[in-house]
Amino acid sequence: MKPRAGVPVWRTGKPDAFLADAVDVARAAVATIAKDGQIGRHLGARTEGVRTVTHLFESKLSGYVGWQWFAVLTRVSRSKDVTVNEVGLLPSEDSVLAPAWVPWAERVRPEDAKAVEEANAAAAGEHGVEDHDDDGHGTDDAAPTGSDDSDSDDDDARHDGSDDE
Repeated sequence: MKPRAGVPVWRTGKPDAFLADAVDVARAAVATIAKDGQIGRHLGARTEGVRTVTHLFESKLSGYVGWQWFAVLTRVSRSKDVTVNEVGLLPSEDSVLAPAWVPWAERVRPEDAKAVEEANAAAAGEHGVEDHDDDGHGTDDAAPTGSDDSDSDDDDARHDGSDDE
């Protein structure tokens, strides 16, 4: 079976027995980021290398079908102290994933843009909306109703004409 993007590929081998038995430590670690009702049954422990084990728990988080909570545990050689390295949520082979990303230019076809333009034109015709040019101004050719000349007269009236200081 071809690996899916984002789904981890696990190493095979026997996990560290001490870390594999630390299910309660792993569950408590996952409980720091998830509510109790969102953590399901323990699914197993997988080796990540020497003295490093990942515990997997069923996710009951809404919207994450097939996903799994994980806690990575490790310990120093000859030590009985378990350290939590990381916790989070991972997809599994059964999880629902978003489809692969497709660039915009490949997603939108010319006929899609044409359909949107036709729908906009039909909507504008139904509602009596005037056409707009590219800069958003109406294309109505009527002359403006007001004159902007009064602004320049006001500027002259405020200035008394003398530049003496």
